[in-house]
Amino acid sequence: MTSLINNSPRQLTKEISVGPLGYGCWRLINMSVSDARARIETALDNGMNLIDTADVYGLDWGGTAFGSGEELLGQVLADAPTLRDQMVLVSKGGIIPGVPYDSAYLEAACEASLKRLCVDQLDLYLIHRPDMLTHPEETARVLQNLKQSGKVKALGVSNYLPSQTAALMHYLPGEIICQQPEFSALHIDPLFDGTFDQCMQHKQLVLAWSPLAGGKLAGQKNIPEELATVLQSLAEREGVDLATISLAFVLAHPSNPVALVGSIDLNRIAEAKKAIDVSLDRKDVYQIIEASMGDALP
Repeated sequence: MTSLINNSPRQLTKEISVGPLGYGCWRLINMSVSDARARIETALDNGMNLIDTADVYGLDWGGTAFGSGEELLGQVLADAPTLRDQMVLVSKGGIIPGVPYDSAYLEAACEASLKRLCVDQLDLYLIHRPDMLTHPEETARVLQNLKQSGKVKALGVSNYLPSQTAALMHYLPGEIICQQPEFSALHIDPLFDGTFDQCMQHKQLVLAWSPLAGGKLAGQKNIPEELATVLQSLAEREGVDLATISLAFVLAHPSNPVALVGSIDLNRIAEAKKAIDVSLDRKDVYQIIEASMGDALP
């Protein structure tokens, strides 16, 4: 069986490569600096050198304040400065609770993120969600300023429709090198809405958020029976758990996504690396897709 899973590093830029798994810091809040450091170190030790956060992290999962997720990660980096050189640091901006989106203020948002993270530069900065009320030419100008000022090395978008990405790329040619869509066995929209096609066309790195559908795919809860049956059968064949087979599904797409692991359980973070050694062939992956759709492909 020829596996579709590419376990090689992914290229963000010519100079920056990342592992097929990354670590998402959405839940890295409301804990001590030492506990947060343990999660970051475990992720790095297990090949997850891309560390993804956002300025809005801290308003969910028991958090109490906008920016508190970045602040905690910044405290980790201040406590252990050598960790910064081991990671590809990513953050996102553009969400303002109550507004809810403003891409015209991204320069100020990025500067605030840098301050909270205790760093001078981000390796990658993403617009967290599209602002439909800012012209893409204005958004492009703000992003270009961020890169030219040295505050960020590279730029990307998150949760954008392909048409929105194309409009921004028109005013910022060659600069949008990454997209971050939601993708899992429960959320397969990027396969059909043109997102993955656009990423492959323009050689943009895919960062897949919520690859376990918020944990649903780790425990076989609240998922269609047919999908649960297919995933369980493949997991048993490969000798792994449901979470691992679900991560492997994300890695099997030819766009070579990076799956962002979001667990704060140290064992689960370490176990995630097993996904890169799973073998899934074309038939396996199409079985998962059809089970997720609840229908056969034409």
